[in-house]
Amino acid sequence: MKTKDLRELSLQELEKKNRDTRQELLELRLKKKTGQLENPHLLKVLRREVARIETVAHHKRRAAAV
Repeated sequence: MKTKDLRELSLQELEKKNRDTRQELLELRLKKKTGQLENPHLLKVLRREVARIETVAHHKRRAAAV
């Protein structure tokens, strides 16, 4: 998901998306450890997605506090 799309989501939606993405990342890590992961590049993609979501959520929280 692009940053522009993330900015349009509410804070609650961002938190839910963050939880879902982190859960998916955990599952991929487990698959990697067991040797079942076919595309290891997905780990990098999901880590960046989590960072992007957290950054947008942080900016929304700061804007709401001001």
